[in-house]
Amino acid sequence: MAGGGFVAKGGEAGYEGRVTAFVVCTCLIAATGGLLFGYDLGISGGVTSMEPFLKKFFPSVLETQSNAAKHESEYCKFDSELLTLFTSSLYLAALVASFFASVVTRIFGRKISMFVGGLSFLIGSILNGIAMNVALLIIGRLLLGVGVGFANQSVPVYLSEMAPARIRGALNIGFQMAITIGILVAGLINYGTAKIEGGWGWRVSLALAAVPAIVMTIGSFVLPDTPNSILERGHTEKARQMLQQVRGTQHVDAEFQDLIDATEAAKKVDHPWRNILQPRYRPQLVLCILIPFFQQLTGINVIMFYAPVLFKTLGFGNDASLMSAVISGTVNVVATVVSIYSVDRFGRRILFLEGGVQMIISQIAVGIVITVKFGINGDGDLTRTDANLLLFLICAYVAAFAWSWGPLGWLVPSEICPLEIRSAGQAINVAVNMIFTFAIAQVFLTMLCHMKFGLFFFFASFVIIMTIFIHFFMPETKNIPIEEMNQVRKQHWFWGKYIPDEAVIGANRKVELRDA
Repeated sequence: MAGGGFVAKGGEAGYEGRVTAFVVCTCLIAATGGLLFGYDLGISGGVTSMEPFLKKFFPSVLETQSNAAKHESEYCKFDSELLTLFTSSLYLAALVASFFASVVTRIFGRKISMFVGGLSFLIGSILNGIAMNVALLIIGRLLLGVGVGFANQSVPVYLSEMAPARIRGALNIGFQMAITIGILVAGLINYGTAKIEGGWGWRVSLALAAVPAIVMTIGSFVLPDTPNSILERGHTEKARQMLQQVRGTQHVDAEFQDLIDATEAAKKVDHPWRNILQPRYRPQLVLCILIPFFQQLTGINVIMFYAPVLFKTLGFGNDASLMSAVISGTVNVVATVVSIYSVDRFGRRILFLEGGVQMIISQIAVGIVITVKFGINGDGDLTRTDANLLLFLICAYVAAFAWSWGPLGWLVPSEICPLEIRSAGQAINVAVNMIFTFAIAQVFLTMLCHMKFGLFFFFASFVIIMTIFIHFFMPETKNIPIEEMNQVRKQHWFWGKYIPDEAVIGANRKVELRDA
């Protein structure tokens, strides 16, 4: 029983209902919140590789590049603390915003958090587009970070609560799909705006972040709130009506009773931040910390928001580096489709494990190629064959992430927490994600300069650790209703000792469990 995975047979523990067009449409609209995060991930690296942008805001980087061409290592072309602060300041703001978003999401509902996120991102994109100095540029980035913090807090929870258990994974991964589409669109826009004569193309790239912000802001008005959130705020009959609407049937007594039980349990918790530290919530706390921690230590955001810079550092030309980023972004989108198809058929664990093994192999291979071509001193060139091999290996790595740790890093934490600690758990998930996104964004270019090819082996070692962790400590949650997750953990070889019998909602109905 290593890994302790369990799946529910026979669908959704006796819940009636069907997958309605209403719930699919609402989840698709909500998932567009991922466009905010994705567009920023994709746009930042491209903009910071454009010479007109660097000349206006970071002239020291251009000077360093000129010196590097003469006598410095290829690894150190872009090593600038101010440049990395531009990129990483967003994630610091998102970290702080996620804690405020937790309170707003719990008290006022998921929709309000989405609206605040969309509006903040909209204002930030406008400021970035018109920025004339570094100070205004970074203020705009901070507002973008507030938008990302609110969106990443509310959207995954919204999706998990609205979706029927049997397709919860696929609909929730719509958030990751939106992220990958945002990254790809940003890469295409960067490739086009870099060719604009006059050196103002970077303004277009940054200002177009307003488009996903407008989509999310308008979407927050259109979307209904989730039955869980409505019930949590005391509107019992309205919650039942919403549940009937999203499930497409009047017969929702079983599921609605579970929601009531979860809400009653939540009402007994005055301080979710204090309660999540209790032993009975130890599985959720550990997973809400370690999954986003490990997600960032895969090194994926290094590839995504520094892709053009990284490819340029490794010897690709200006256009080639941007186009290579577009290619890896396309792979990212296609592989996410694979995850949508697979997650509710084969489960979370198999995707985590296969993706981990593929990432390990790809990263080690990338490290070996860079070692052979550039060595310790960073002197060397890539032939066309070498460049194609490197691009293939990076795409294999991106694909593995996109059908494993990418979507599942958001899906699993959003579906494992009971209602009484759900907002706190998701805030921890977002906060840990942003802490390490910020840290890695801030130090990556310096690490590349000093660790050289060893950086890829560094990330590969963490992927080995996280894959072992998933094997032993991540139970399968496929097809398990969101309010009955404790049934799975109660059966787990390690986590079961933390779950008291009274915490298992729905235990009075027969749910067949088997070893995964």
